Amino acid sequence: MFLYEPNPVAFTVLGQDIRWYGICIALGMLAGLIIAYYRAPRHQIPSEKVIDLALISIPAGVIGARLYYVLFNWELYQGDFFQIINIRSGGLAIHGGLLLGMLAAAIFCRIWEIAPLNLLDLAVPSIALAQAIGRWGNYFNQEAHGGPTDLPWAILVKGEMVHPTFLYESLWLLFMFIVLILIDNRSKYNGRAFLSYGILYSVERFFVEQLRTDSLMIGSFRTAQVVSAVVFIVFLFLLIQMERRYNRRGRIFY
Repeated sequence: MFLYEPNPVAFTVLGQDIRWYGICIALGMLAGLIIAYYRAPRHQIPSEKVIDLALISIPAGVIGARLYYVLFNWELYQGDFFQIINIRSGGLAIHGGLLLGMLAAAIFCRIWEIAPLNLLDLAVPSIALAQAIGRWGNYFNQEAHGGPTDLPWAILVKGEMVHPTFLYESLWLLFMFIVLILIDNRSKYNGRAFLSYGILYSVERFFVEQLRTDSLMIGSFRTAQVVSAVVFIVFLFLLIQMERRYNRRGRIFY
């Protein structure tokens, strides 16, 4: 069991606290951007365009992640604009970030005449890596954890030993990063890595979400589980259709 409770503040500059949450997210974005930059030529995309798209999609993703979180917790933020835009203490929902970030990238793909699915195939391994690193911000904020457990890898949060759900997701996303690179390198059509990302992430998120104690809710249902189930079904159907179309006889991952 891990009995250390971390300080969410890494250091202070001119009286301004710099939090580990922001550092982890920034490091994840930087790592993902570097990977995409060097892999871009394989997708017939100039590496410089990756930077241009990142400057558009990353801010859009952060806005989307925050809006998604605030909308499902509106009673906590209603009438307080400064709390709505204050993300320093957490409160970003990945599904909202993915939706708005990818939508922004797709719009500019059309303007710059880049095939959107080609770009998404390039991006998803980097997104998985960025998520894997960024999830550690939840650890330092002592949030997005699970319920009580006596497992050997439990962490201490507010005097209670709980499931480190951030760790479960981080490890799965690192695995996804490797698998998605392999899928993308061997793919003969656009969209295969992107659809695989949706399927693999949805499986993990559906089950890990059940352990969490801070889930966003739609009535009595956990929002992330509902979204994950829908994405899994839709993306699996699309992937099967694409595999049949390209005559791969149902071989999805090789």
